[in-house]
Amino acid sequence: MSDDIDDAVDWLGRPVDCAACPHADLLSQGRCEPLRACIRDRYAKRIQRFFEWNHDRAAEFLDHPYFEVRAIAARVAPIFLITRLMDDLDETVRTSVARRLPRRLLLRMRGDSDREVRIAAASRLEEADLAPMMRDPDYGVRLRVARRVPEGMLPAMMHDEDSEVRLEVARRVGLDWLMSMAWDDSARVRIAVAQRLPPEKLAALARDPDWCVRYAVASRIAPDDLEPLTHDPVDEVRTVALERLAAVAASAIPTETGEP
Repeated sequence: MSDDIDDAVDWLGRPVDCAACPHADLLSQGRCEPLRACIRDRYAKRIQRFFEWNHDRAAEFLDHPYFEVRAIAARVAPIFLITRLMDDLDETVRTSVARRLPRRLLLRMRGDSDREVRIAAASRLEEADLAPMMRDPDYGVRLRVARRVPEGMLPAMMHDEDSEVRLEVARRVGLDWLMSMAWDDSARVRIAVAQRLPPEKLAALARDPDWCVRYAVASRIAPDDLEPLTHDPVDEVRTVALERLAAVAASAIPTETGEP
């Protein structure tokens, strides 16, 4: 079975020649295969498959001039050897390294110049180690942090400048803090708040300017606070409010039982 690309060229665009390959001995051993598993091919899938078949050779290629080779070799080479790639010029290589380093070394990569490297670091660090990354300049990094920090650290991110980050906070922050986000600028954040607040606290959102927020409120608010929503200007909101009131009224009617 071959990969999608039906030609074999190296990272400089030259045709791959198995006869001139310094690793030709692997071909006779079934440890590489043209168009499938080849360390000289520039196609990343074929490089990856080469290392899947030859884990023991990864350390030999950590200084290869082609970044894809270094990045993929870093995934399987012994950890004590990949530390020298922490300052590699290519961010793909540094990302591979960040996904494997032990904590004491990974801490150094929190300030990497590339967002993908910092996201990789944020995906593996824990608790207090993530605190400095809560103010990262890139929203993608902060979003990953918001998904992983302990609940008790989330209030510090409630006013993040990016609505996606605040939305993640609204989904996870403790209920004691959630009401503070009920007036967020983003309707999506307020919807998340309306979906989590206790029903008896939803009255504060019953007149929200966004009808989707009011719909979420009408679906969950305490029955005693439903009446104003039955006059909502949006049909969908009125309907759910009226249906809930009708259901409450029906459940309050005593069931008649006849004598046998």
